[in-house]
Amino acid sequence: MGEFVEGFAELAGLGPAVTIFGSARVGRNDEAYATAVEVGRLLGDAGFTIITGGGPGIMEAGNRGAKEAGAAPVGLNIELPFEQHVHPDVDVEVDFRYFFVRTIMLVKYAQAFVIFPGGFGTMDELFEALTLIQIGKIRDFPIVLFGSDYWGGLLDWVRSAMISEGKASEADLGLLFLTDSPTEARDLILAATKDHYEGAGYERRAREATRKVLGRAQDRPKPEH
Repeated sequence: MGEFVEGFAELAGLGPAVTIFGSARVGRNDEAYATAVEVGRLLGDAGFTIITGGGPGIMEAGNRGAKEAGAAPVGLNIELPFEQHVHPDVDVEVDFRYFFVRTIMLVKYAQAFVIFPGGFGTMDELFEALTLIQIGKIRDFPIVLFGSDYWGGLLDWVRSAMISEGKASEADLGLLFLTDSPTEARDLILAATKDHYEGAGYERRAREATRKVLGRAQDRPKPEH
């Protein structure tokens, strides 16, 4: 219960946010890393806070892009036996011992999700978000799958196996957007969320929310690792 309380307190008033998921094993010289930086920067410029799992690879890249744009880089770290540490581009850090609490926080405060190539953890996060949207536990927010070469085979399997056998419907695939373009990813998210946040001053209000959260974070000492 304490982790829920800490998470809610730290992230309250965060404003519009996008959670970026993806592999921790992507190096800084990898093309996917540079692309994730660009996605984070474009979304940050559009007024979104960027939430990640706080680790290396795609998570670090998304937060780095947000920081370059002047948006809030949020890292929700999980304490693991091999001691994953939050990377230095995170300004708002929350540490968790329990995966299920962390997953709730990664999903609860996001208005969209960008899923880069990753392993089993990324797959878990993808299908968790997809299921929660499908059953109406969270709003019908977009899930952007970044990388057609990586995700195309999965979508083909969903159609040929799950949908063809009646285990899922074609409408469920309407929750997913496949792209290879950072600009298109941003535009898809803006188009899908505008009804929730339209009106004059949206970006200004989003940045005000960001500043409040950053102010609270700066008032607290960074956790020692």
